[in-house]
Amino acid sequence: MPNFALKVIRLAFAMLGRLAPQTAAKLAFALFCRTPSRRPKGEKARMTEAEGRERLAAAERMPFPAGKSTVMAYRFGDGRPGRRRYLVVHGWGSSAAYISALPAGLAESGAEVVVLDFPGHGLSSGRSLNMRQAVDTVVEAERRFGRFDAVVGHSFGGAASMLAAGGVMKGAGAISPSKLVVIGSPSDIHWLFDDFSRMVGLAPRVKALLIQHAEQVAGASLDDFDTVAAAARLGKPVLVVHAEEDKEVASHHARRFGDLATAQLHWANGLGHRRIVSDRGVIETIGAFLSEDMPPVHEAAGSGAAA
Repeated sequence: MPNFALKVIRLAFAMLGRLAPQTAAKLAFALFCRTPSRRPKGEKARMTEAEGRERLAAAERMPFPAGKSTVMAYRFGDGRPGRRRYLVVHGWGSSAAYISALPAGLAESGAEVVVLDFPGHGLSSGRSLNMRQAVDTVVEAERRFGRFDAVVGHSFGGAASMLAAGGVMKGAGAISPSKLVVIGSPSDIHWLFDDFSRMVGLAPRVKALLIQHAEQVAGASLDDFDTVAAAARLGKPVLVVHAEEDKEVASHHARRFGDLATAQLHWANGLGHRRIVSDRGVIETIGAFLSEDMPPVHEAAGSGAAA
C-alpha cells in the first residue's frame, strides 16, 4: 500500500475510531478482506501467469456458485471412476494459474485434480475474501464434485482447507479427505489481525471490535482458527511443506505440527513462499505422500534443509 494512501487511512481510522468505533471496525474488516489487484505485477509475474494459463487450457472449466460468488474451477483428468481425486487451492492474492504446475503435476499420476480460483481471485467473481467464504467455497466444491481423497492448499488456502476438514465454523459444514497437504500455510491467525491493526493504526477498542465482527462472520472464534488443533482432532495424515526462510508465513507455523503424530514435516528450504508451490521436487514429494500408504514420520528433510 502506498505511503500516502496508508497515512490517509490511518488518519481516517483514528478519527472514526473515536466517533463511531463499531463503524470503524466494520470498515476495517471490509478493508482487511479486500483482495489485491489481479493484474500481474512486473514482467516475471506476467510470464508466470501466461504459463499458468497455458497449463489450464488443458483442463476442463467448471464454474459453480458459492454463496454470492461464481467460482471458477478447473479439472485435470476425465473424472473416470476408480481414480484418486484431489482438490488444490491457492493462497491470498494468487490464483489457479499461478499454482497450475501443482495440479498439473499431480494429475500426471492419473489422478483427477480440481483446482479453484477463490472469490476475488483469478476468474472468480468478487473483490473480497474472508476465511468463512474460503471454507464455504471448499465445502461447496466437495458438494459439486464429490468427495476428494486429499486436499492440497498453499498459504491461506492451506489454512482454509484444514479448517474446512475440521468443521470449525458453525453452519459451514465440512469436507472429508483422507489426507491433507499444507504448503507455506499459517497454523493460526491472530498475528494477521495484529499486523493489520498495527499497519492501519487501529485503536485497541476498534481492534477488539474488528475481531468480534470477524468472529461473527466466521461463526467461530479466532482461537478456533488453529489448524494444528484441527489436524489433531481429525487424526488423518498431514504433510506440512514449508521453507525455513519463508518471509510471508514464518516457519514456526510449520514447527507447531512437530508434536503431532499424524503429521510429516518436509522442509523445502531455498524456495521461499511462492516458488515452493511450483517446484518439481516438492510436487513429487506431495505426489508420493498422496499415492502411498505412508506411515507417520516426525520430520523429513528436503533438499537444502538443515540437518
